[in-house]
Amino acid sequence: MNPQVQSFYDPATFTFTYVVYDRDGGRAAVVDPVLDYDSASARTSTASADRVLAFVREHALTVDWILETHAHADHLTAAAHLKRETGAKVAIGRGITQVQERFKTLFGLEPEFPTDGRQFDRLFADGDTFTIGGLEARAIATPGHTDDSLTYLVGDAAFVGDTVFAPDTGTARVDFPGGDARKLYRSIRTLFDLPADTRLFLCHDYPPDDREARAQSSLDEQKQRNVHVGGEAEEEAFVKMRTERDAGLAVPKLILPALQVNIRAGELPPPDANGIRYLRLPMNQLGGDA
Repeated sequence: MNPQVQSFYDPATFTFTYVVYDRDGGRAAVVDPVLDYDSASARTSTASADRVLAFVREHALTVDWILETHAHADHLTAAAHLKRETGAKVAIGRGITQVQERFKTLFGLEPEFPTDGRQFDRLFADGDTFTIGGLEARAIATPGHTDDSLTYLVGDAAFVGDTVFAPDTGTARVDFPGGDARKLYRSIRTLFDLPADTRLFLCHDYPPDDREARAQSSLDEQKQRNVHVGGEAEEEAFVKMRTERDAGLAVPKLILPALQVNIRAGELPPPDANGIRYLRLPMNQLGGDA
């Protein structure tokens, strides 16, 4: 049984969110939901997530899962908001514990912040299976961009997170803590071994001016035309290209607020004694000469 998939694009962060479901009136999962964030005012809103909820209600869906492909650095997750609204379980890869350990130290988080992943309802390991109503699903570890990166294979649909982008824009960066170009190359080759008719659903698209954002790609298209790994691209050449390219990339503009929220499964930091919640800014640690 193959899923029905509805995409939602957030142009502010170039992110796709997906509702994956078996049928109208059936069961569903939400993949990579976005919490809107204004960096000037440090104000959040749920407009993007509420569009997803409106679709869920229109199609009378019961949401069983909120699936994070990884702890994103480019947008804040709306997982906690959707969990409160739907009662769904929030899941991510087991590698989140390594991500939490790194960033608890970087941000100087409260001593009681746990780094065992308990903020999430399920930590998936490579090969773990689960269901979405009548749909069979499997978690595939695809590290390289981050330690916790997963692809979710639901029927013939693979939600690939930050592994590959549209073929004309290539692959994800690997210069964040825990990133590894060699692991990313091998993860992408794992995806290339999926059945030929697998539909690939992208987490991001950064389209050039001459086309609109694309949510979906095919394995054949990626194998033949991806500008970083298509054709006869070999591992050593990819590692060299990716490493050199990443050295010149700017730090994502939302990385500091995003990671502090996303390693908490979408919850904001606990309030101080005055009732206000605060984000922390580690000075001179990211980009440039730390």
